Formats: sequence, C-alpha cells, structure tokens
Amino acid sequence: MGLLFFSACSKPDVETPEHVAAAAELQAILDEAVITGMPGISAAVVTSKGLVWAGNAGLSDIEAGKPISPEMLFGIGSITKTFVNVVILQLAEEGQLDLNATPESILGDAVNGIPNADKATIAQLLNHTGGIPSWEDDPLWIREGRGDALNPSEIWGKTQTLPYIQGHEPLFTPGEKHSYANTNYTLLGMIIEQVTGKEAVDEIHLRILDPLGLKDIHLEGFEEVPAAQLPHRYHWATPEFRADAGVNSVFAEIRPDLIDATGSNLSVEWTAGGMVASATDLALYGKALRDGQLLKPESMAFMMDWFQVREDRWVGHNVFKSAYPDGLVTIGHSGDVLGFNGSLYWVEGEDVVVAVLGNVGAMHSGRVPITAAGVARKREFLDAARKLAK
Repeated sequence: MGLLFFSACSKPDVETPEHVAAAAELQAILDEAVITGMPGISAAVVTSKGLVWAGNAGLSDIEAGKPISPEMLFGIGSITKTFVNVVILQLAEEGQLDLNATPESILGDAVNGIPNADKATIAQLLNHTGGIPSWEDDPLWIREGRGDALNPSEIWGKTQTLPYIQGHEPLFTPGEKHSYANTNYTLLGMIIEQVTGKEAVDEIHLRILDPLGLKDIHLEGFEEVPAAQLPHRYHWATPEFRADAGVNSVFAEIRPDLIDATGSNLSVEWTAGGMVASATDLALYGKALRDGQLLKPESMAFMMDWFQVREDRWVGHNVFKSAYPDGLVTIGHSGDVLGFNGSLYWVEGEDVVVAVLGNVGAMHSGRVPITAAGVARKREFLDAARKLAK
C-alpha cells in the first residue's frame, strides 16, 4: 500500500504503543482517502509540545506519479479569513480601528454600490451577519472566477470581485441572521490596507507569520510562492460543476470526474481565501491562535462570541464551533477553492490541533466522493489525533 499510494508519516514524539497505534491509524485513514479518489493529502497534529505527527498520501502530480511531500503547499481557502481576522482584531486592540465602524465610513467611495456597506459593522463582517451578498455566489463570477470563462494565468486585482455584487439588494438587515460571504473579507482586506497604509499580505507576515517563524504560508498572487512546493491542483468535475461553472478548455480531464486546474492561481480570492500553506505550518499557526499568542484575552473572547447558525454549529469572529452528537466540540475553519480543500481545528478543552489539506477542490461540485475537510471531520481521524495528544 505504501508504494502504491506513496504514503509517509513522521513518528510520534513519544513512541508508546498507544501513540504508535494512533499514528498508524491516522496514516491508514489518509491512505484510504486516496483509495476513495483523493489525488493527494497532507495532515499534521500539533500539541503544546509542538508537532507530534505528520503524514502524507497520494500524488502531487497524477500523470507523472510524483508523490506528495511534507513541505508541499496547499490552498487553504477560507482558512485565510482567520489570518485577516487576527490582523483586524490586533488593529482594534491598538486603537487604530473601531469594530462598530462601517466599511463605508473607512473606505468611502471605494464601496459605492456594495449593499449594506453603509450599515453593516466591521464586527458583522467578521461573523458574516452583515447581510452583504457574496461575490462567490454570483453565477457570472463562478464561470469567470473558477470555470470555463476563467483566464487561468490572470492575476486578479484585489477588488476585481466587487462589481459582481454591486447594485444587488442586501440579503437582510445587519445582525438579523448569518449568511457566509467572501465579500466581507475582501472589504476587511481593503480596511487593513486603508488603516495601515501597507499591503494586507505584508501585515499578515509582520503580525503573524514572522513572529511565529512560519515560512511555509503565503498569499498566492501577492507575494512570491516557491513553485517547487506546489502540487498540481485538481477539482471534482461533477455534473453540477460542469453545469454551473463549466470546465475550462485549458484544464485537462484526468478522469471522468476530475480535472487538472494547474496553471490557475488563487489571486481571485485575495484576503477571502488566497493563502497556501503546508499542513505543519498551518497546524502550528492554529496552536498559536488557540493559545492566545496572537490576540489579547478580550479579543480571544470576542473571536469566540458565538452566533448560532444551526443546531450543532456556531460562528464567531471568525472561527466556527462544531459539536459532535456526544458533545465533543471543535473550533476552527475549513476552506474550499479551485484545486484545494482543507480544514484546521482544535478540540475544545483538549491539547490537540489538527490540519488536513488536499489538492482537490469541491466548490460548485455538489456531492463528491471525498474532501480533505471530510477526512479531518471523520470521528475516527479526530479520535486518533486525540490519542497522540495524551
């Protein structure tokens, strides 16, 4: 199996029989994901001791038979939003930003025509309760941003997505309900740059990545990314994806259900979802966020001020809390973009942080065989990770 699926894992810090068994179980789940159809997958488990396990399975390049390696960088999609959230809350801590201000009060004419930009607060952008529509849901953007009308090599401008929802009606009165919107985090990226006078990517490095010593996290399209560390990016080409997005003519069809979207980039997502990361560095970032290394206690409490979105799920400013039927709770964020999918979370009340990333995306694809986030959420995967932390 190891040769066939190119699986590899690091040994746990303390090789008790229980830890060895848990590591083997985690690796077996990654291998099974590849059998199910995942091109490649990478995962890491971190505790207060640091990295305790990392594993990989599958291929970074299906046609060339090249295996996934630990240092590879995967698109993390909307997990990017947690980095933006940290910068925004740090600016509020410093007195540079009022979370009750509106986007219009800071950005002025730059948000003309954006519904609720004059009413929603920054706090409501953070937890998606501002009633602002998402450019990601616009049918034309779906084709031009991820589908048959995409120019794969184009580097999108930071605000190039906003015209797709200009002039639309607000979804609801701010604060009334929750509706996830990438637009919120495009606006927050603009606010970071307006307030600081610096590039959002530079603020993320200055405030988060550099202090933590994390070298394998980047904002694609807005800084140099080591090309050798990027796997091929694949996407589930389901009938739903073909109908709603369409398959771009330059994307090879690897299997009837899978296209190779390599050659595209995540600049279209910018601060809403454009970052790439290794599983290890992402998990180490998650630990720092969990442990309050990046935010003051008051900001941590605000980040986890929960708004219930369904019976077993809550959104904060901006992480999600999810409850399993037995009451076990995880806190984190998932991400899904063209070519990539993943999840980052920690277990409430326990010392374990998990990151799982894969080089196949599922946006606009409906029901698919498997995703990296789905692997991360498997209870058997979560429980094996928890065993490593004991």
